[in-house]
Amino acid sequence: MTERFETLEAVLRARWSCRAFRDTALPDDLIERIVAAAQRVPSWNNTQPWQLIVTRKPETDRLREALYTRAPVSAPQPDIPFPTAYQGIYKDRRSTCGWQLYGALGIERGDRAASARQMRENFRFFGAPHVALVTSPRALGAYGALDCGAFVTGFMLAAEALGVGSIAQAALATQAPFLRERYGIAADRDVVCGIAFGYADPEHPANSYRTERAEPEEVVEWWG
Repeated sequence: MTERFETLEAVLRARWSCRAFRDTALPDDLIERIVAAAQRVPSWNNTQPWQLIVTRKPETDRLREALYTRAPVSAPQPDIPFPTAYQGIYKDRRSTCGWQLYGALGIERGDRAASARQMRENFRFFGAPHVALVTSPRALGAYGALDCGAFVTGFMLAAEALGVGSIAQAALATQAPFLRERYGIAADRDVVCGIAFGYADPEHPANSYRTERAEPEEVVEWWG
């Protein structure tokens, strides 16, 4: 059991959000293996509410071009409301994460044009050859989205274990109406997020840092 835990812990510690990918496409059977492993995550009443739309090249390239052009001139329209505010420690963690990225890329504080350009790279999937769009039945509400979050975690851990980089992308959900029309997503399903994935570019500065995690005593309150 200790060996199994150490393997799991190693994968958890190794996983990171990749923001620069190589252009190399993955074989379908490798993607299917990742999805099959992620299918083992728990869900509310075993509903398994997630459905995926996975792009291969050249569709990934067509989609990145369309979103990169469209996103700056279209108002965000996510199906699931985004956070209304980041406060306290959550604001601090978000800021630290952002400045780690900007620091790695040489973007100085106050350079809003450069930070906006980097934000726009979300819509080019940081060069990833594949994107998985994750949707959930609207009737399942928060619990469907919660289960999809578990699936996204399982997907990214399985990808890491197979040497594949990934990043979850809430930014893609801001273009939900466009994605719904393009891919025939039913009106009763919410676009939860995207996952960009492929082989990481280890030489790119955007991949040169790692975020920290809170210690257990910061998140656990013991009683009894």
